[in-house]
Amino acid sequence: MSLFYDLQININGEYTFFLNQDVISKYSGSLRKMIKQSKKKRNKKNKDPEVITIEIDEFPGGPDGFELVSRFCYNNGGISIDVSNVSTLYCCSVFLGMTEKLCFSNLLTQTETFLEEVFYGSWNDIVLSLKNCEQEQVFLHADSYGLVDKLIFSALTKISRSSEAFSSSSPSSSSPSSAKNTPESDKRLTSWTVSCGRSNEWWFDDMSSLSPMIILKLIRITGAYKTNVKSLVLTKFLLHYLKTRLQTKSNKTELMRNKLEYSELADTAVRGVVSAGKTAFSCRKLFWVLRVLSSFTLSRESKTGLETLIGEMLDQATLDDLLIPAAGGSIESSGFYNVDLVIRLLKVFVRNIEEEESKMKEVGRLIDKYLREISPDQNLKVSKFLGVAESLPDSARDCFDGVYRAIDIYLQSHSNLTPQDRTKICRCLNYKKLTRETCKLLARNPKIPPDVAVQALKSSCENQEHRTQEVKLVNKSTCRSRRHSQDKKHVMLHLKGFEISEKLAEELKTKGGYNWKVMDSFREGL
Repeated sequence: MSLFYDLQININGEYTFFLNQDVISKYSGSLRKMIKQSKKKRNKKNKDPEVITIEIDEFPGGPDGFELVSRFCYNNGGISIDVSNVSTLYCCSVFLGMTEKLCFSNLLTQTETFLEEVFYGSWNDIVLSLKNCEQEQVFLHADSYGLVDKLIFSALTKISRSSEAFSSSSPSSSSPSSAKNTPESDKRLTSWTVSCGRSNEWWFDDMSSLSPMIILKLIRITGAYKTNVKSLVLTKFLLHYLKTRLQTKSNKTELMRNKLEYSELADTAVRGVVSAGKTAFSCRKLFWVLRVLSSFTLSRESKTGLETLIGEMLDQATLDDLLIPAAGGSIESSGFYNVDLVIRLLKVFVRNIEEEESKMKEVGRLIDKYLREISPDQNLKVSKFLGVAESLPDSARDCFDGVYRAIDIYLQSHSNLTPQDRTKICRCLNYKKLTRETCKLLARNPKIPPDVAVQALKSSCENQEHRTQEVKLVNKSTCRSRRHSQDKKHVMLHLKGFEISEKLAEELKTKGGYNWKVMDSFREGL
């Protein structure tokens, strides 16, 4: 065997290795074939085949992966294999055709033997092997060779046996080795169902360390991708995963690089939430889901589905739930809070719950609080304020004092408003539903346009006159009733044998208006 180098291999245009043809050809069938082809071309051109140059693109693991292969070859087929490199070495051995046809115990055999132990080994080994697969120059190869599917299948089996989160009709009959892109394995994997419970969430944190490409594969394997996600625990895992990725500051670049994958996961999570519905998620939890997923690019269908679900439960919301910061854009143009979202939720609520008066009034009180909270925002436009205030019907409020207080705060915080805008913002008031005290405050408020103050006082006076008329009618009715009762003489009954004096009887008749009558028996008076 020659010890000098007579072979140059350029990997992915990044790095060149200087090797010996005989050493490499002993273990790699693909490289042996490429060397023979290069020699034939040189012989046809009558060139001296001293050093052969081979270029390899898209090599698994890039230069680092090929360096591991070189060490294996120069170490007479020996290398330390562990969970941190087994996925890379397996893909390299398949790519280079390092099979038993060339030599005994070649790299492919060694990696397959190690992976068999991983498939049925510890949970941590499976996760670390998946972590090794997610490298940019390894994943595509590991996926096409079926390694990712096998590792995910092993992970699901571990979850099933440890927490009973997954159940299958015949899990013991399935093995990772049979999970490589076959129709049978697809049917078996998609038949898995998921039950939910706190004890079934032990694997969430470990799987949250993996890339979105791996998680998408997991979702597809379980049959939940782009379908009705009926598994509540999978939905909760996706929410946990997306929240975790957002909280990790180092993931910001990775979030942008894998924007499409994260959007697909977010859409899948929304479908799971909508499928589970109100029975699995409280109103507050749904607002939490909205806050987490709004950081990703949701499809219009997903956004509408989630907002519809929340809107139907808006009577259960609190002020803190509604105070969602504006998503993206400039605060100067959109304001600090996401007012457009609240307007959309209100439209859903009114459309679905209009006939339930108690719920409507509950939301009316909530929106009055919300208006007072957002009014100081210097970037809140009059049109946005009115959009919120006028989203509810007049019947949602018994009293408009709360709306006036919000307008007062807004006018004090926006001193540069034109008279037209000051008049415009007051149009959401129902003056007839303002208390007398609030009307007085409105009339004295220098920020309120005079014509609005006059109209409010006029409505207040009309209300007062109407109330006065009602009182007079009641009083007339009462007086008539009294006169009618006075015309009728009261009758004083007493039994025979229980006589009263004539003087007392006369006093009762003249002063008390009583007539008296003597009865022979008690029943006679009934």
